[in-house]
Amino acid sequence: MLKATFFYLKTCDTCRRILKELSVPDGLVLREIKTSPVTPTELENIKDHFASYEELFNKRAVKFRSIDSSSFKDVDYKKLLLSDYTFLKRPVLLMEDKAFAGNSKATVLQMMLALKQK
Repeated sequence: MLKATFFYLKTCDTCRRILKELSVPDGLVLREIKTSPVTPTELENIKDHFASYEELFNKRAVKFRSIDSSSFKDVDYKKLLLSDYTFLKRPVLLMEDKAFAGNSKATVLQMMLALKQK
């Protein structure tokens, strides 16, 4: 059975705020993505819950500003996601049957509800 995992960046104020809001339940694995990057297998597991790797991509990342993405395909987003932690939209909550990515109010609410059902 897959353990629920919360992927975040400890230097990100938004991630820290969301972590507090979630009232982290026992058993939730906290993974700091800078020191312990997402593995290819984990990225595949996360992506299984989304339509594309682009949905998991943080287009506000400073490193992305210098990249011409106009002709990007999904495989290009996957390569970048695996190459640098800053490209992953944060935070990500991966559970056995669902996953959530990003920090919108709606996404955080969905995370809260999913964790309460766990």
